[in-house]
Amino acid sequence: MKITHPLAINAAGALGASMIRALGSTLSYHFRYRDPQVDPVKARGSGVRYVYAFYHEVMLFPAYYWPWPEMHILISEHRDGELITQVVSRLGFSVVRGSTTRGGTRALREMTLRIDQGHLCVTPDGPRGPRRVVHQGVAYLSSRTGFPIVGAGMAFKRPFRAKSWDRFCIPKPFSPAACVVPAPVAVPHDADRLTLEDCRREVERRMQEATLEAEAWVEQL
Repeated sequence: MKITHPLAINAAGALGASMIRALGSTLSYHFRYRDPQVDPVKARGSGVRYVYAFYHEVMLFPAYYWPWPEMHILISEHRDGELITQVVSRLGFSVVRGSTTRGGTRALREMTLRIDQGHLCVTPDGPRGPRRVVHQGVAYLSSRTGFPIVGAGMAFKRPFRAKSWDRFCIPKPFSPAACVVPAPVAVPHDADRLTLEDCRREVERRMQEATLEAEAWVEQL
């Protein structure tokens, strides 16, 4: 059953944020950075800006670990988006509504206006997939802002998975979580369609390799 009433959405958003904080606090987190300077904790006060990308299925990882106002996250305008917005706003993120498929032009424009206010965050395979396929919008966003793309691979150890297009992950309490972050991809400011596609493919390749590495690593923890 879909939640549609505004009061119910607000209540569900508050409950969801509380549950993420409670669950996230029980996990043990492990990180590998190809370039330690892209670590959001280090980048937070450095003045360097990035587009952080993570797959839709593991969004509970960054939702708990980096919920800062300077992390501007793109949330789609599909009907589930308002509930997600309520959750991540309460966690501490700044939210921009839209996606690369619906409300995309306006949303990407609004994100480019926030380039002096922090980092940008996207789920490049969302909101409807295909799973683990990076959309070209993230390369366009990088080109327009000048922010390199940091595409992370994340994994939980043997999580519960939803029967959704992304096989959304719900980690088990007190389980390990791993994050592998490859080197960032810089997209030229004057990138044409072919260049954007080349950059999109490179981001996807690095994210998929990092995800497989994180999945293998977390099973050893």
